[in-house]
Amino acid sequence: MTTYLLRSVAPLGGEPVDVLLADGVVAAIGPDAGARAGEATVVEGEGLVLLPGLVDLHTHLREPGREDAETIRSGTRAAAAGGFTAVHAMANTTPTQDTAGVVEQVWRLGRDAGWADVHPVGAVSVGLAGEHLAELGAMASSAARVRVFSDDGKCVHDPVLMRRALEYVKAFDGVIAQHAQEPRLTDGAQMHEGVVSSEIGLAGWPAVAEEAIIARDVLLAEHVGSRLHVCHLSTAGSVEIIRWAKSRGIDVTAEVTPHHLVLTDELARGYDPVFKVNPPLRTAEDVEAVRAGLADGTIDIVATDHAPHTREDKDCEWAAAAFGMTGLETALAVVQETMVDTGRLTWADVARVLSAAPAAIGRVEGQGRPIAVGEPGNLVLVDPSARRTVEPAEQATASGNSPFRGRELPGRVVATFLRGRATVLNGVLQDDADGSRRAAGRGVGA
Repeated sequence: MTTYLLRSVAPLGGEPVDVLLADGVVAAIGPDAGARAGEATVVEGEGLVLLPGLVDLHTHLREPGREDAETIRSGTRAAAAGGFTAVHAMANTTPTQDTAGVVEQVWRLGRDAGWADVHPVGAVSVGLAGEHLAELGAMASSAARVRVFSDDGKCVHDPVLMRRALEYVKAFDGVIAQHAQEPRLTDGAQMHEGVVSSEIGLAGWPAVAEEAIIARDVLLAEHVGSRLHVCHLSTAGSVEIIRWAKSRGIDVTAEVTPHHLVLTDELARGYDPVFKVNPPLRTAEDVEAVRAGLADGTIDIVATDHAPHTREDKDCEWAAAAFGMTGLETALAVVQETMVDTGRLTWADVARVLSAAPAAIGRVEGQGRPIAVGEPGNLVLVDPSARRTVEPAEQATASGNSPFRGRELPGRVVATFLRGRATVLNGVLQDDADGSRRAAGRGVGA
């Protein structure tokens, strides 16, 4: 394994030091790193910020079943390009990840690809149908060691089934990650219900459809004493409910996506389906509320909800288009722009919301760890002063449905290390099995 000397890097944005990676771990920090470097590959890090490898609790990798939109290989290459060393692969695949056999398949494909650790998310219900519990215990005891369960893409709307799921996962310290959407309030909905939806004639998606499920579920979690995680929180009311629940000591965590930190429903006026997403883009007031919630710790993490689609599924009229946006390769940049450059988060906070906290929620071992001697060499090196224009055709994901296309964003991933092995080095995705090389952020585009 190659040894790397990261020279004059700034861990968590602090004082510059040298960091030595050897034998898959952080071998030395400070003057001792240079002294022990020997023939190590030197990465010049002046002006660069060193963070723990990022961990995404909410990724759609599409495989098995929709390899035309994304594969585990292409999705984890995109993850590495974005600074992620671990991702949680959501269960809405074909077949659904509702058995030990399917989650083990996904886990092994991720391990064989080698770009980032893949932790399968198990379905809560069989086939995501919301009728019968899936094989939660079998998935938890499988080689994939599943700890996060979600019907994401669909809500576990039956309160009895939700209660049973919350009770069941307590046995192995699992967590139910809820897609909060009351289906009867969102039947046929196309975007956020508000002034814009009324003016442009698209069926509205009320904020209360999200908030009602969250309110119900935090009370259920309190009642049974189990862990609840709220996926892609998007409204000001949802932030207040989570804040209230935490004040009562309820064991609930919540995530916000990068796109809900910056984009609003005003973008629907152009009827460009790239901005069609579930939950929908909300108002400027909601954006401010989720930023404030992330800043004060009410919202625990940022998760990408990376949702790749084929051109055919997105390049069509709004009503027929699929919901979803890509996000792995732009997440860190959006967090920098909206939270770090505005003074609401420090780089240490970024390490918490994009690495340590998601790893803790998912009970992931070896990820989200402090930058310290002896810890696994899962790291990302970022140039915060760089600027880049997002071009989907140049990204590593197999799909091109980025809502940030053509937009200039700050920051650039210079290097990503997975257990001391460089998956990205000097901004370049490292050699594939077939020997090809692509710049980080450059790859197949739909």
